[in-house]
Amino acid sequence: MSRYFTEDHEWIEVDGDVATVGITEYAQSQLGDIVFVEVPDEGKELSKGDDAAVVESVKAASDVYAPVSGTVVEGNSDLADNPALVNEDPEGEGWFFKMTLSDESELDGLMNEAKYQAFVAKL
Repeated sequence: MSRYFTEDHEWIEVDGDVATVGITEYAQSQLGDIVFVEVPDEGKELSKGDDAAVVESVKAASDVYAPVSGTVVEGNSDLADNPALVNEDPEGEGWFFKMTLSDESELDGLMNEAKYQAFVAKL
């Protein structure tokens, strides 16, 4: 599995032809307590950079963008009943959606973990 990161603090982990997307530890720490998450519907077509999901905290509401283009195959239904999962495990059980990739070359424009950590360190 390969994990990539965006400058908007999303992570994407690719396993075969399915990718899992969520927000990073840094993003959830900036948002504070998550109170609501809206994930995309199965079958939704996304282009890189599209608004894909919404996350609301006690501080703010933010969009979660599609890091690459593809089709949503599953939204994390656990987040409807327990949005705090994003605070507890943002880069694990608090994932937002899974998608198939329509253009794997779009991954080339994303950061690996070392580059993302260096990016966050400058913020």
